[in-house]
Amino acid sequence: MADKKKIKVMVAEDIRLLLEDFAEIIEEADDMELLGTAGSAADICRQIQEKGILPDVILMDIEMETLTAGIQAARDIYTEHPEIRIVFMTAHEADEMINAGMETGAVDYVIKGCEDEVLLEHIRKAHAGTSVLDSHIQQSIMREFTRLRRSEQSLVFMINNVTQLTPSEREIVALLLEGKKVKEIAQLRGVELVTVKTQMRSLLTKFGCHRSREIVDLLRTLSLDGFFKKES
Repeated sequence: MADKKKIKVMVAEDIRLLLEDFAEIIEEADDMELLGTAGSAADICRQIQEKGILPDVILMDIEMETLTAGIQAARDIYTEHPEIRIVFMTAHEADEMINAGMETGAVDYVIKGCEDEVLLEHIRKAHAGTSVLDSHIQQSIMREFTRLRRSEQSLVFMINNVTQLTPSEREIVALLLEGKKVKEIAQLRGVELVTVKTQMRSLLTKFGCHRSREIVDLLRTLSLDGFFKKES
């Protein structure tokens, strides 16, 4: 295979023995060319930004100088070179770390200790734009996407409800947020207790809640309580 068709790869890993091991794996692959190695996140950024070394793919450890040094390096690299494909490596499978890494724009993620051919296949897939995430990584990302989607749907649902409240209902919610009880709300508004109770039932139905406290907690959780603040 001609050199010009080889996948140009750089490796960033702060543990020297691992760095040498990864470098050897890549050098032995017929379809890859090792452009260089880096022992820190700062070093990989320096080689790319100052020396102008531009690989097709970077195999990058997340935890180097700091627990998230690789993540910051990826952000810095993508600012100037979004075309570079970054494959993160880590010894951990924590959802927070995985999601933070993928949010940078990295295209793939592998767990250290995988078979050599598995590692090479991830590099090939990243270069081709058809990355195949490990199954447990996929599950983690899907969990996060599902959580975000549910949060987004809840927020949209709540904003829609808030904007459709009547002036009387908005006033009641504002008083609930101040910690007022139903009897106090009736007294403050100068209306019958039964009237407020009827309006409360309507509010509970609109917000899908069973108690007034749930409405308050939900609005604060979604940071929507500001909609009911009185103008000074």
